[in-house]
Amino acid sequence: MDELDRFSAHRESEIERLCNNNHQDFVSSVNQLLNVRKGTVDLTEEILKLNQSIQKSTDKLVEQKKALVDSRDVRQNIDEATQALRLCLEVLGLANRVGDLLKQKKHYAALRTLDELQNVHLKEVMQYDVADMIQKSVPAVQGMVKEAVMTDLNSWLYRIRGSSVLLGQVAFDQTELRRRRQKERIEKSPYLHEREAFDVLDNENVNIDFTPLFECLHIHEALGERDKFRVTYASVRGQQKELLLSGSLTLSNEDISSLNKLLEDICGFAIIERATMKKTISFRSAVDVDELWDSMCKKAINIITPALDNITQADALLRIKNVLALFIQTMDSWGYSVEALDSFLLVLFEKYSQRLKTEFSADFKEIVTSDDYMPMPINSLEELDNVVNVSWYSPDKERDQLKFPIVLPFSQMYPLCCIDIRNFLNKYYFFSDEYFTHQNVVDEELRSSLDQLLCDQVCTSLVERLTSKYLGQIVQILINLEQFEYACHKLGILLAEVRQSNHGCGVSLKATERFRSEKKTAEKRIFELVNSKIDDLVETAEYDWMAAKKLEEPSEYLQQMTLWMRNIMSSTLLGLPKDIKGFIYFDALSHIATSILALPMSDSVKKINKNAVAALDMDVHYLMEFVDSLNEPLLPTIFEELRQTINLLQSDSAEEFYSIDTRMRRYASVNPVNGPVLLEKLVSGAAPL
Repeated sequence: MDELDRFSAHRESEIERLCNNNHQDFVSSVNQLLNVRKGTVDLTEEILKLNQSIQKSTDKLVEQKKALVDSRDVRQNIDEATQALRLCLEVLGLANRVGDLLKQKKHYAALRTLDELQNVHLKEVMQYDVADMIQKSVPAVQGMVKEAVMTDLNSWLYRIRGSSVLLGQVAFDQTELRRRRQKERIEKSPYLHEREAFDVLDNENVNIDFTPLFECLHIHEALGERDKFRVTYASVRGQQKELLLSGSLTLSNEDISSLNKLLEDICGFAIIERATMKKTISFRSAVDVDELWDSMCKKAINIITPALDNITQADALLRIKNVLALFIQTMDSWGYSVEALDSFLLVLFEKYSQRLKTEFSADFKEIVTSDDYMPMPINSLEELDNVVNVSWYSPDKERDQLKFPIVLPFSQMYPLCCIDIRNFLNKYYFFSDEYFTHQNVVDEELRSSLDQLLCDQVCTSLVERLTSKYLGQIVQILINLEQFEYACHKLGILLAEVRQSNHGCGVSLKATERFRSEKKTAEKRIFELVNSKIDDLVETAEYDWMAAKKLEEPSEYLQQMTLWMRNIMSSTLLGLPKDIKGFIYFDALSHIATSILALPMSDSVKKINKNAVAALDMDVHYLMEFVDSLNEPLLPTIFEELRQTINLLQSDSAEEFYSIDTRMRRYASVNPVNGPVLLEKLVSGAAPL
């Protein structure tokens, strides 16, 4: 408006100037100006009206603008509140999700969600109380997660503790299967190899899921407590080991199932330990696992050892060894040291050997005691084959030349003992059939034990029966001793062939020499009995040393003696080897010659006449004929001294005996002491009638 006033004043001055210059123009201009002024006044009124209108509009606008500003503040507050509420809802949602994951046993996911909540989402709402509350609850929730996974782990440990026996059974079965397959491969081709595809931890019989352990390990790693968890886990497994081996063991000859269960349990426990070590990194160290294994082995041995005292049968000990061997092979395949168990097998073998010796000693003693000591009759070829198959004996004749029934030289005890000897050998090697690394121990113990049994039980028992006065029994014992000597020789060869630790050396049994030596004892006993019988018969001799006439037949005692000798030669002594029979004949006849020669040498005989000498001569001729019938060329020399002594007594020139040349030529065998004594007793000049 001021601008218009100035403009108007300016225009009025300009008009006045113009009017002065030109009135008419001025008037016209004034008229125009008035018109303009009128228009201006009208315009001013309109402007004022417009200004008033604008002023009113501006007030409304200001009010609206103020309302708008207020509305924007409210909206911003709402937006901020909405954002805060959204963030809080997300935080609460994650917190609830942690709880849901815990209920679903998704512990690692719950821990990861909690970590995300703590390190990301809570930082955005730290100005709110709810954030502080949640922040303070994080350690408690972490503890809940740890407690939950430990609860699951303890449940898992309890389950695998119960599954250890089944796992051990499966592992044992797999080892046994590998044994059979290996034998089959060796029979087919020793160069074939089979790849192991069976998983003892995951199969149709058993399934060991390590997920709870892995999850627990991850949780503790995330919480920074891996070392603490490792120590805790090792402690728990140690406690389970102690619980597993806390009881005692009861074994009997009939039932060793408790040993199976114990070893299967230990096997399953150890397999899980080894699998845990392989499936984790720096969690279960090899040193810790091996120390745990060593302590288990020591404890198991301490439990088993006293239980073995109840085992009195070798077969039961063999079953125990087979179970232990299966256990050792299974553990060896899992990389465990088995040295302690190998050493324990040696202890078990010593007990097994002692039981075998005890059992077979009783068997041998029973066989020797109950034998009839008579040659063994055989009625058929089948019976002969049965004897030959078990005995070290070969018939003298071919099979097609045999006519049954026949009689074998030995008594029934020999094949029975041979059967026991073969069983004894087999049972020793049964012990080393499945996993036994001390084969040299088996070989040496077998040789020593076999020697002991043969010497102490068989040979000694036979020798003890040599006190019998029944000649037939003594002869049979001698024959049996001969057979056992041969059997020992064959046994030495057999042991050398089957000896698993053999280095090309033969096996010599002391029993061979023992039987050979005791044969001489038996021979001496036969000599004693034969000579005793001869002495008894000689004692019945009734020589009339001053006989009035010459006898016409040999002495009665001598006839009985030769008859008895023929009988025993054709019956009792028939089965003896030819060389032994020759020794017996030689000794018996030598004793007869000595006994007859001793008769006139007796102090009770003071005088001898020619008739008595003729009787002696007749008896010697009779004996010579008997000896000749034996077809033994050396036997006649036995009577050389007796023959020359009688010749000396019959000689008409007895003084020739005192001539050394003549004596050495005609009476060399005559005892230089006995000859003069008999000549002094000889009554000179008495002619036979």
